Amino acid sequence: MMKKALSAVALAAMTFSAGAAMAAEKWDMATPYPDATFHTQNIMEFAKDVETATNGELSLTVHSGGSLFKHAEIKRSVQRGLVPIGEVLISLLANEDPIYTVDAIPFLATSYDDAKKLWDVSRSAIEAKLEKDGLKVLYAVPWPSQGLYTAKEVNSVADLKGLKFRAYNTTTSQLAQLTGMVATQVEVPEIPTAFATGIVEAMMTSPSTGANSKAWDFVDNFYDVQAWLPKNMVIVNAKSFDHLSADVQKAVMDAAAKAETRGWKMSMAEADAKKAELKENGMNVAAPSAELKDGLAKAGDKMVADWLKETGDEGQAIIDAYKK
Repeated sequence: MMKKALSAVALAAMTFSAGAAMAAEKWDMATPYPDATFHTQNIMEFAKDVETATNGELSLTVHSGGSLFKHAEIKRSVQRGLVPIGEVLISLLANEDPIYTVDAIPFLATSYDDAKKLWDVSRSAIEAKLEKDGLKVLYAVPWPSQGLYTAKEVNSVADLKGLKFRAYNTTTSQLAQLTGMVATQVEVPEIPTAFATGIVEAMMTSPSTGANSKAWDFVDNFYDVQAWLPKNMVIVNAKSFDHLSADVQKAVMDAAAKAETRGWKMSMAEADAKKAELKENGMNVAAPSAELKDGLAKAGDKMVADWLKETGDEGQAIIDAYKK
């Protein structure tokens, strides 16, 4: 009898173990930036938190640096279920719907507090767009404020005229047009080569990207114009998420909330550290002249007005809520 009882217990344990193994999910995660980027480091912490909180029922393998899918392909790949989860720059989706441009409009939100408020009032609209594509937002984290990198000294918008400008979305392309620059699409990994070969002569990007790209090798000046704080968001295929148990779903959302809070703090620390790194490597790190700042702000006002024409009542509701 004892042997039979022990055998029954052993069989039950084996059955439970097999069931748990079958229930375990392993997800690949597509991200566009290298391991050294704080966004990627935050995602790796997120992956650890998910695995720990779910006791291994869900594990994420992070594929960084666009190694699984290129940045422009990540959203569509998650949407089609080619990969269950990924990270993408929100404004990169502007060609699909102008609502996605909201956090990349120059001089609309220029501080972390303003960027957080803008995210809070625009999140539901962005989530609604993605929901139609079978996607769910987990969290979003901003880059440090965008600054202007140039080889030559710039004191006004007039000094920008004719410069070949690195663009990476519709917003930066429009900014180039409004300030007389010539836009050229260049992704982050291509920045050093683009400058070295004369394809671009100026760019607007964060201190993080500038330092990680060793901007001091090809430009002399960083103007801290604090143009905007574009955000990356982590999105998941809704069907893949719905397939998870309620407990695992909750663990993922809890880890996402933790990652968002941590990511914003990392971004703030990054801004100070990377500006210091630019300066330590011989770059002229300076505030923009009043004339340059005013000229860029006028371009920003025009871009807000144009954005509202495209988005209508939906965009106006976001701006009204932001300005309250």
